[in-house]
Amino acid sequence: MHQFTAMAQPVPRTSDASSVAETWAGRRVGITGAGGELGRALTRRLRERGAWVVALSHRPKPRELNSLTGPQEWICWSCGKEDELDSTLSRLDVLVLNHGINPGGDQSPESLNKALEVNALSQWRLLQRFEQLERDLRQPAQPPELWVNTSEAEIQPALSPAYELSKRLIGQLVSLRWSAPRQERTNLPKLRKLVLGPFRSELNPIGVMSADFVSGQILWQADLGLPLIIVTPNPLTLLAMPLIELGRLAYNKILWINHHDR
Repeated sequence: MHQFTAMAQPVPRTSDASSVAETWAGRRVGITGAGGELGRALTRRLRERGAWVVALSHRPKPRELNSLTGPQEWICWSCGKEDELDSTLSRLDVLVLNHGINPGGDQSPESLNKALEVNALSQWRLLQRFEQLERDLRQPAQPPELWVNTSEAEIQPALSPAYELSKRLIGQLVSLRWSAPRQERTNLPKLRKLVLGPFRSELNPIGVMSADFVSGQILWQADLGLPLIIVTPNPLTLLAMPLIELGRLAYNKILWINHHDR
């Protein structure tokens, strides 16, 4: 498997910026959770690179939307109605699954169900729909991509049991898709996992990183071609996450081989 991660470094400001901009120029990027801090930061940076950004949000379109830094399109949707997005998804080059909720310490069945539905099951359904749509379409010159924000809570405490459970579930599902046989992943989008540490947002007002810094790191590591993108000040996550993914890959591959040998 490709090299999993890179240590956090400042986003390079060199003559390579023009080639980076060419990579994104004209590409259609859909972002769920586009109304949140990270969604807005990613939108700004992608617009700077020439991408066409489609916001996918449960929130209504803001009345005052910056035409230079905001998304060019705003699509309202809600969890459970992923099929209504098919016409939009089929026209995307990159889909970023970034929506989520954090119920904090609330451990009621209602909060657990909602967190699992929004943070994991809805993302899983969108992942499958995007893969199926891309499988049915003729492949473009530049392969489509699918990015899933699982958060550092996939392997670290986040002071929110429901949030942690839901992020671990979607994280494991992405790892399973990575482990699929090569022939099964033919004609499917390139899958990237975003493992992000605490950044300041409505979900986490005491985050130690800014959403702008995190978005810059995400795009920088994506431009390096990394499938596992890690942005965190926590050295344990930087060390553990690649090893965990390698362990999952080996485990899942063994089960695939045993299954097909029967």
